[in-house]
Amino acid sequence: MKRIVSVVLLAAGLGACGTPSLGPPPPAPYPSYRPYGPPPAANVFRPQDFAWSLIPGSASIQGAVTYREGPVRYSCEGRDVILTPETPWSRRRMNLLYGSATDATLPVEEVRKRTQTAPSGDLARYVKRTTCDGASHFGFDNLPSGAWFVITVVKPRGGNGDTLAIMRRVETRTGPRFVALN
Repeated sequence: MKRIVSVVLLAAGLGACGTPSLGPPPPAPYPSYRPYGPPPAANVFRPQDFAWSLIPGSASIQGAVTYREGPVRYSCEGRDVILTPETPWSRRRMNLLYGSATDATLPVEEVRKRTQTAPSGDLARYVKRTTCDGASHFGFDNLPSGAWFVITVVKPRGGNGDTLAIMRRVETRTGPRFVALN
């Protein structure tokens, strides 16, 4: 009996000698969307996946187009800049349109050709728009924290060249986020 008690005590003692914790676990990665319910399928447009983007917040995006090809500078002056919330559905759409869900610069005609394969869903309600000023600057205010796609069309300033579509993924948190589309 003493032998069984000794073995049990030894096992309990060894169990208590596990690796000590080095503090709290690291924070989970920041979600690119706020999930509601089961994980969504990327090919299904779900309004509830976009709902977080309609809540006013204290984040902002201040940006500028700085793209150039050699000596030719590009501008978005007078053009729309679109801000699309990231969800599994919109990430899939960016991959279909731009071949990337992080950043791309492509001829507008190439993106237009891909539009048929990337259905638009009911996205208009969730997209934010602004206009690029004469210095190719733009801004979005009162945004909630989250991940977004910034998209605009640029043309060469005073030179010849393709009209291009630029897309960048941006994460916002409280306060301003500065973005250069280059």
